[in-house]
Amino acid sequence: MNFYIEDYLPLFMFAALGTLLFSGYPVAFVLGGVGLTFGFIGIYFDVFNFIQFFNLLPRIWGGIAESLVLTAIPMFIFMGTMLERSGVANDLLNCLQVLLRRIPGGLALSVTLMGTIMAATTGIIGASVVMMTLLALPVMVQQNYNKPLATGTIAASGTLGILIPPSIMLVIMAELLARSVGNLFVAAIIPGFMLAGFYMLYILVLCGFKPQLAPPLPEEQGPDSLLGIAFLALRSFIPPLFLVFLVLGSILFGWATPTEAAGVGAAGAIFLALLKRRLSFAVLKDVLERSALTGGMLFGIFLGATCFSYVFRALGGDDLVIGMVEGLGLGPWGLLLILMAIVFFLGFFFDWIEITLIVLPVFSPIIAELDFGDHVAPREVVYWFAILLAVNLQTSFLTPPFGFALFYMKGVAPPEVSIQHIYKGIVPFVLLQLIGLGLVMAFPDIALWLPRVLLN
Repeated sequence: MNFYIEDYLPLFMFAALGTLLFSGYPVAFVLGGVGLTFGFIGIYFDVFNFIQFFNLLPRIWGGIAESLVLTAIPMFIFMGTMLERSGVANDLLNCLQVLLRRIPGGLALSVTLMGTIMAATTGIIGASVVMMTLLALPVMVQQNYNKPLATGTIAASGTLGILIPPSIMLVIMAELLARSVGNLFVAAIIPGFMLAGFYMLYILVLCGFKPQLAPPLPEEQGPDSLLGIAFLALRSFIPPLFLVFLVLGSILFGWATPTEAAGVGAAGAIFLALLKRRLSFAVLKDVLERSALTGGMLFGIFLGATCFSYVFRALGGDDLVIGMVEGLGLGPWGLLLILMAIVFFLGFFFDWIEITLIVLPVFSPIIAELDFGDHVAPREVVYWFAILLAVNLQTSFLTPPFGFALFYMKGVAPPEVSIQHIYKGIVPFVLLQLIGLGLVMAFPDIALWLPRVLLN
């Protein structure tokens, strides 16, 4: 058997990418640079033509610049950033603390509920984790909560926004897969709330057996009368639920496309800030600047990933991967399990967007052709795979050494909370996420039933 180096250039591309991502250089430049470099290497070996580089321009313009789906991303970023400044989350946490103060682990449950509600209003993980750490962790430490329990609860709850719509990750996945954003949003609802339910059940059981880990809040905290509690609940719950209804309700009821719903959500966030008298020119300027920087970073990565995936395919990467899979004789289930294991492993080192933009363009065409028999209908395989990937990628925010949620938390945590507390705290929640992944894999209807009911 003859060995020709040009036949294995796609593998060398992955090796170079994996190495350079550790350099700390901007991901967009690493992706684009590796793609261009291997394009020139392909020219040298006569497996790539210089004129093929010109195909990148229509791909970037038609696939990114002209995409109406991707227009939703800047608006969702704006919505989440404006909510962070409006005080909605602070009011919500105070209310939940009062309502759950007599339940074991009531404060931890409050944090989980707040994370779930905020996930349905914003998909900005960094903002959610930082905001919840600043609001809840000092209170939990003051109440002598077990520090690993406190940090694990906040980190896991703060990352639910990557899965529960409106999730920026799902918007990007829909664009890469050329599938409906609305279908992906609806498919992610039950798995997202299922994980939130697992977190709450774990907290209830743990604190029921070991109440010393989560001492109750003082009885005198908050209003005593039922009328006062009802007023507090209405004042705290109505704003975020109003925004959830504006965004998700308009999509589910067919009143608006996801892109239009993103605009409605951004306008709703401004309205809430105005009602709370938090809207000023300085606040608006700060929100716009932060939204523009985050959006620019994401779209820069899109450009680099487009270059990488195009050159990878032009060098025969798809055929090489398919040949390796057929040579291993794994079958559809074996390939899916190995792919999920690879994504989980990559989550220890890379951010979700890097993994998504590397894995989806390469493996989604292969997954779409696999036959899982009666387990999943062929037309639903891609949606099922996308939700499996989304659940899996939530762990990438929590797994050390490069779990970004852990760094966000440590950056604003009180000095008495160490990185060891944070690492120890996330372990049970990562295990719960893997259980959730296994359930969605074994029972696809967890993700696919709701889209069938609402959208078909």
